Order: sequence, then C-alpha cells, then structure tokens
Amino acid sequence: MGTADVAAQLAALCSEGEFLKAVDILYSEDVVSVEANDFQGSGRELRGKQAVRAKNVAWFTGNDVHKAKASGPFVSPEFFAMVFDFDWTSRSTGQRVRMSEVAIYTVAEGKIVREEFLYGAMR
Repeated sequence: MGTADVAAQLAALCSEGEFLKAVDILYSEDVVSVEANDFQGSGRELRGKQAVRAKNVAWFTGNDVHKAKASGPFVSPEFFAMVFDFDWTSRSTGQRVRMSEVAIYTVAEGKIVREEFLYGAMR
C-alpha cells in the first residue's frame, strides 16, 4: 500500500470516528508519535503501536468529544498531513476546549512509522 492509499484510509477512518481502528490497521509496530507538548506526564515522544494506542484510549476516556473533524489528506511520496478540529470537554476539569492541529505522517512499507502533531491555538 502506498502513501496515498494509507492517507486515504486514515482520512476515511478518522472521519468515521474510528481513531483506534486506524492505529490497529495502519500503524507500524515500531511507530514513533511526537506531540507538541508533554502528554499526561509521558513526555512528548512515544514509541510503539501499543503506546500510541494507549495514548489515544487515555485521551478519549478522559474527554467528552462533541465534535471531531478530519480534513485532508495532503500527500507527498513519503509523507502526508491531516488537519483535525476537535471540540471536547475535559472530564476531570469540566473545561470545554476547541482546538485545531496538523498531523504529519511518515509512511514506509505501507505503514505509518511516524506521526507528529502541531497544535493550533486552543479556544
């Protein structure tokens, strides 16, 4: 599967709200995930599919998501980008947040091997 195919499949799954399924199907076992900020005390960088899956589970468990929109993909031969718009309320604080982020993905051998997130302003 080429980069454009992986990108199209990720876009479709995320648009359906199937974020965990996307990790299960499209991510390499050795994927590297880089956040713009420390994620829940685990640092900015996580390694391995199970760590990335656990990060996603923790985020979706800790927040009530009102809206999640995925735009793109924007594709080159080895990379693609997606834009995500989220509107959620933190279960621990009750604070409602609206945020956009750009996610840049690197693909090798038909799998996502790296993802990096760039955050927009939180509103």
